[in-house]
Amino acid sequence: MGNPVGQATEAKPSSWRPWAMWSLGAMAFAYAFYQRVLPSVMVEELMRDFAVSGAVLGNLAALYFYVYAGMQIPIGAALDRWGTRRLLTFALTLATAGSVLFALADSLVLAYLGRLMIGLGCAVGFVGTLHIVAAWFPHRRFAFMSGMTMLVGLGGGVLGQGPTAPIVDSLGWRETLLAAGFAGAVLAAAIWLILRDRPPGVEPTHDHRTRGWGTLLRGLAEVAGTRQIWIVSIFGCAMSGPMLSYGVLWGVPHLMIKYGVTRPVAAFSISVVLIGWAIGAPLAGWLSDSLGRRKLPSVVSAALLVLLWPLLLYLPGLPLAAFWVGLFLGGLISATMIVCFAMARENARGAVRSTATSFVNCLSVAAGALMQPLIGWLLDLHWDGTIQDGARVYGIEAYNAALLALPGSAVVALVFSLALRETNAEQPAD
Repeated sequence: MGNPVGQATEAKPSSWRPWAMWSLGAMAFAYAFYQRVLPSVMVEELMRDFAVSGAVLGNLAALYFYVYAGMQIPIGAALDRWGTRRLLTFALTLATAGSVLFALADSLVLAYLGRLMIGLGCAVGFVGTLHIVAAWFPHRRFAFMSGMTMLVGLGGGVLGQGPTAPIVDSLGWRETLLAAGFAGAVLAAAIWLILRDRPPGVEPTHDHRTRGWGTLLRGLAEVAGTRQIWIVSIFGCAMSGPMLSYGVLWGVPHLMIKYGVTRPVAAFSISVVLIGWAIGAPLAGWLSDSLGRRKLPSVVSAALLVLLWPLLLYLPGLPLAAFWVGLFLGGLISATMIVCFAMARENARGAVRSTATSFVNCLSVAAGALMQPLIGWLLDLHWDGTIQDGARVYGIEAYNAALLALPGSAVVALVFSLALRETNAEQPAD
């Protein structure tokens, strides 16, 4: 996520070419989301083959988020320096190599390195696609196309769970990662051959190659010194945490224990969180824009999550179908964090608005890096010593204790939503 800078904003391209360019970037973001959730359908195999605990596995999966989050701030400037086509092609090639390395890893160190490369390579997808949108579409369509990009990206997340789980069962986790690497290589080649940074005859509005990295650092220091941007960022982080931890990693094994279902059924069940998020993101943005309010939707959504997560996780005798509905609502409501990116821009002056957006995105993505290993560590604390086929097996009591982190995250979101300053959906004058 992020906001592009230095691109033409009012290009008048032909009707089909902008969509062709955008679709390549959107597929790159979908690929990034696919790789993000992939470990959730191979938890048992990874723990067995690398002989690791839940905390170690959580760190392995979260390594994607560490590097993904850390790269968000400099990516905007890097895209302006080297172009979307070059950087996105290189990034996907790196992710492809990481996927192959992870698949062939015979040690935890190599698995860590492969996952790190995947995270680095996938970090460009969303921001790169928004650069494509800014160059190829009129500015008045930017918000809509941002929502469409998120929708396609989350489609990749859904694909990486339910539909991929039976593939892992039949082929194995290593073969699945190899296939993902091959798909990334094909997409990288298509982007290099087809994608163009901007329509013919259109030049960027300004060129970052004439500006030093010191400008970026000074802008970052200004943003980091703005109290409201920190509040917005922590709110976004707390809203994103449950989806990026439960929906992306720990939800599948939890449902297998809680309801005694197979992994494919559990994976399809968890996919409804991402479906809810995909629908909720453009809906929340539209609602906030229509109301001209940022704080009200944020407070209401956080309060609803404080009520929803305890009911969903701890209500006795809850049928699986009702759990699906709750997961969908959780994703739908959590997607209100999409207004954080508008609030970031509305709390920053023009010269640092893109940096503010990247800063918020960095902390929002970091939610996965924080909560995935946290839940794994809590599971280890409550593990009863059961091992099956060389992998630790956590009972429902362990999950009940560890998943208290989810309503806890919602409480943090509610506290910080109350501290948000209402911007009335307006940017300050430059």
